[in-house]
Amino acid sequence: MPTPTTPSSAKILVVEDNRKLASFLSRALTEEGYVVDLVDDGAVAVSQARSIEYHLVILDWMLPSLDGLNVCRALRTAGKSVPILMLTARSEFCDRVSGLDAGADDFLPKPFDLSELLARVRALGRRGQRDRYLEVGQLRIDRQDRTVTFAGADLDLTHREFMLLGYLAREAGRVVSRVELLQNVWETAYDPGTNMIDVHVKNLRTKLGEHASMIETVRGIGYRWQAEPGNRVA
Repeated sequence: MPTPTTPSSAKILVVEDNRKLASFLSRALTEEGYVVDLVDDGAVAVSQARSIEYHLVILDWMLPSLDGLNVCRALRTAGKSVPILMLTARSEFCDRVSGLDAGADDFLPKPFDLSELLARVRALGRRGQRDRYLEVGQLRIDRQDRTVTFAGADLDLTHREFMLLGYLAREAGRVVSRVELLQNVWETAYDPGTNMIDVHVKNLRTKLGEHASMIETVRGIGYRWQAEPGNRVA
């Protein structure tokens, strides 16, 4: 039976090429009430985690085709904020730093105690729930389900519009430069010289309707999501 802190619908992706360990993890997590998918290849893990919303990824460091570090980097580059717990035989400080820099949230060295692994899974699950929502004034963004509501109305956004609105809202009240948007929303430092940012902002304003002025143009610099009285970022 699931523990009170374990949502029975929580989905975990276990990425481990040792079949015996993968089977052990799957059985233990399933008994705790989690829904578990198993993958034994790094490239497949990236593809699957991009298309399926997981609550947690348990990731081995050494994997075929793409190692754990590169899996982390690929998921973070794709905008995935899912918590990642890395399992590794590497215990050197520099290795942990490399993993954290790549986007991992926590480490568990092999061999490990099952009770410690489950405790870390629960802790990361709680962190993931806190990180799931971004609320700024009347705007509510669900990062996991990738849904947005403003003043109680649902907004139907494209992937890029979602990323752009999320970044502006996270920095509410601060002017965000075009260069910063290129780096964090389009993941490039190169300005193609087109008006693609302006087009996406225009589309967002159209979808915001009477609230279009929430996105302010700061001429010659970039854009700002207007801070509202009582703004709360969660």
